[in-house]
Amino acid sequence: MPPRSLYLPAAPSPAKMFFAVSLLLLCVGISVAPDLFFSTFPLLKVSMNLKQIDTSGGEVYGVSNDSNIYHLVDKKWRQVPGKLIHVTFGPAGLWGINRENIILKMQDNDWMPVSGYLKQVDAGGDKFLGGVNAQGNVYCLDQIYTISRSSCVSFTPLNGTLKYYSCGPKSCWGVNRDNNIYYRHNVSSMACQGTQWEQVGGSLEMLEVGTDGLVFGVDSEGNVLRREGITAENPIGYYWVPMSFSERFKHVSYDNGSVWLISKDDEVYLSATNPTLWDIIESQNIGEQGLW
Repeated sequence: MPPRSLYLPAAPSPAKMFFAVSLLLLCVGISVAPDLFFSTFPLLKVSMNLKQIDTSGGEVYGVSNDSNIYHLVDKKWRQVPGKLIHVTFGPAGLWGINRENIILKMQDNDWMPVSGYLKQVDAGGDKFLGGVNAQGNVYCLDQIYTISRSSCVSFTPLNGTLKYYSCGPKSCWGVNRDNNIYYRHNVSSMACQGTQWEQVGGSLEMLEVGTDGLVFGVDSEGNVLRREGITAENPIGYYWVPMSFSERFKHVSYDNGSVWLISKDDEVYLSATNPTLWDIIESQNIGEQGLW
C-alpha cells in the first residue's frame, strides 16, 4: 500500500547510478559500456506547445495551456472540439478530464460525461481505465464499463494514494506525492484493481507505461529515465537508466519506440529508442522544419 508520507531520498545522479549498476552487474560477471548510459539521444523539436501529451497505438493526443485538445494526423495537429486539462488514448478509447474534474469519454464523435471525478486518467490498460482524483485517491474502471455506451459507470477504488497512475496492457505503475514509485500486481481487464502494491526504488515526478509495457518517467530535475529489464517474467525490471538529453522535461509519453516529451516551457519534442526508428523519423521530415 503506498504510504501517504513515506519519504525516500532523491534519485541518484546519472554518474552514481551508472557506477552502482555497473558494480552490481560486474559482481555477476556482466560488463557494461558507459555509452549505454550516457550516449546522447537524438531530439527533434516539434512545432507545437502543449502541457500534456499521450500516445498509444500510433496515435498522439495533447492538451494546451488554454485547454484546447489536439490530435496528430498525417504530421499535422488537428484541433479536437472541446476543452480538457488532461487527455488519454489507448485500448480503452479516448478519454479526458475537464477543469471541473469531470470525466469525459469520446463516443460517437462527441464527449460524453460519465460518473465520477478525477484529475488524471490513463486509458493504456487492456481496455480498462485508471486514474486519481484531486485528493490522491486511486480508481480504475473495468472493461465491462469502458466498452459500455452508458454514462453511468462504477469505478473501483484502490487502497493508498497517488498523484499519477499509468497502465499498460499487463501492468500499472504510480507515483505518490513524495515521488515514491509503486507497481500494482495482478491487474487485468476484468479485475483492474489488482491485488497489492510493491514499492520500486527511485524517485519520479510522473511516469507512463507504453503499449509494449516499457516504463518511462521524469524526475524532479527534469531528467528522463527508462526502466530496464522489464519482461513478462520480470514485469518490474531491474533499474532506471537516465536518457541523456540536452533539454529538461516535465512530461513524457512512450509508444513503440517513440518518446514524446514536453519541456518545462511547454515545448514538444520527439525522440526514439532505436536507430532504425530514428532513421524513419528523419526520412519523413518530422520536426521543427517539417510539416507539423
